[in-house]
Amino acid sequence: MRHQGRITTWKDDRGFGFITPNGEEEQVFVHINSFSSRLRRPEGNEFVTYELGVDGKGRSQAKAVAFIGEWSTTPKAAGRSNLPVLFAVCFLAFVAGAVFSGWTASAVLALYIIASIVAFCAYALDKSAAVRNQWRIQESTLHLFALLGGWPGAVVAQRLLRHKSSKASFQTAFWGTVVLNCGMLGWLLSPAGTRVLNSLLYAWQVRQRAFLQWMDIAILVGN
Repeated sequence: MRHQGRITTWKDDRGFGFITPNGEEEQVFVHINSFSSRLRRPEGNEFVTYELGVDGKGRSQAKAVAFIGEWSTTPKAAGRSNLPVLFAVCFLAFVAGAVFSGWTASAVLALYIIASIVAFCAYALDKSAAVRNQWRIQESTLHLFALLGGWPGAVVAQRLLRHKSSKASFQTAFWGTVVLNCGMLGWLLSPAGTRVLNSLLYAWQVRQRAFLQWMDIAILVGN
C-alpha cells in the first residue's frame, strides 16, 4: 500500500529527513537510498508517495519513495534561466573594461577569474558527491567562494550542472553574497578604495622584491 505525504524535514548533508503523511502528525523517517530515482535529490517541502516499512530496529521508515506533482510544487529553477549567466558575463566584461581603462588593477580581474574557477570546481565536486551519496561540501563554503569573487563561476555551474539552482533558501543566501561582493567592488573602484588597493599592491610588490633579493643572496652564498 502506498502512502502520500510531504518532506517536512531534510538534512541534505547527512542524506535523510522526515515525511509528514497527509492528514497525520507523526513523521516517518526517510533515507536518500529509499528514493526510487537518483536523478533528482530531495531539497525539502516536496510531495511524495511511499511504501511504509521498518528499519533494522523495527522503526517506521519510508521505502520506494517517489516524487509527485514535481512541476506544480517546485518553483522553476533559477539556474535554468540564461539571465543570471548573462549578468555574470556582463559583470566580468565590466571588470575587464575597468582594468583596461586603468580604473582598477589587473589583480582584481585575476581574482574574479581564479575564484570563479575554484567555485565552479567546488560545485562540480558537490554535484558528484550528491549523485554518489558521499560527503557534501557545506553550503557555507560555497557561499564563501561566491563572496570572495567566485559568484560568476558559481552562476555558470548552477546553470550547466543544474545544481543548487532550485533551493530557495540557498538562492536567497547566494544572491545576498553577490550583492555584498558587488558592493565591495564598488567601494574598491571609489577613490578611497583605489588608494587602499594600491597600497596593498605596493606592499605586496615590496615583499616580493625583498624575497627575490633574499633568494639571490642565498644562491650566491651557496655557490
